[in-house]
Amino acid sequence: MPSPAGRDTIDFSVPAAVTALNQALLKHHYGVTHWELPPGHLCPPIPSRADYVHHLADLLAGGNARRIPRGSSVTILDIGVGANCVYPIIGVAEYGWRFVGTDIDPVAVAWARQLVAANPNLAGLVECRLQPSPAIIFRGIVKPGETFAASLCNPPFHVSAAEAAAGTLRKLRNLHGASRSKPERNFGGQSTELWTAGGEAAFVQRMITESAATPEMCGWFTTLVSKRENLPAIHRALDRLKATDVRVIDLSHGQKKTRIVAWRFAPPARFAG
Repeated sequence: MPSPAGRDTIDFSVPAAVTALNQALLKHHYGVTHWELPPGHLCPPIPSRADYVHHLADLLAGGNARRIPRGSSVTILDIGVGANCVYPIIGVAEYGWRFVGTDIDPVAVAWARQLVAANPNLAGLVECRLQPSPAIIFRGIVKPGETFAASLCNPPFHVSAAEAAAGTLRKLRNLHGASRSKPERNFGGQSTELWTAGGEAAFVQRMITESAATPEMCGWFTTLVSKRENLPAIHRALDRLKATDVRVIDLSHGQKKTRIVAWRFAPPARFAG
């Protein structure tokens, strides 16, 4: 399709176009030779996911004489790994880290395991686990005594399917300058990936509460926070539970602005294996 300037470009409102772009980026930059998704599952933007991983590396470098720790002795916990498995793919390729990815969707976990098995560069470095309870974030998937250098998460941020559909409609209007009566998400997404009771704010506050119960589990707990208006409630929760170090890192990609919220409760051990 022609761009506003008259040049040929990709119609990013078409899900297949977004998938094809991601396949090209993952192959070129991260050595992934096989990457497919089950129908309707989230197809995330690769540059913003890479940005999160690199900022996480900078956080870990702050406790390591400003040297980014590399290799499989650094283990990262990915909450909501999804069928796409993108954070582990990037983290393994860029830093050689080991990942444990969790999800409440059995289809997503099974698919992510297939992606790992199909790409030799991920062998032995990515483990995917099913979280049996949608109401729980850490318990039930972290083994006794298991620790991580950091956790990361891209939480569902809508409060309902209707809110998610309205957001999709706004995006399509930005892409085409016109509305569609039945919007199709160009990036896909299952219900568990897009909305949850109470939305992003409630999910992150549950994460904070659970992290405070096992503060030694992660050197850093981190999550994306899409809506700036949710920050005050998140900060209050962190203050109430006595987080000792809290960081907010702004991210910007095109028109999309978001941020990482990172916290910890005590100086961490050097790096969890």
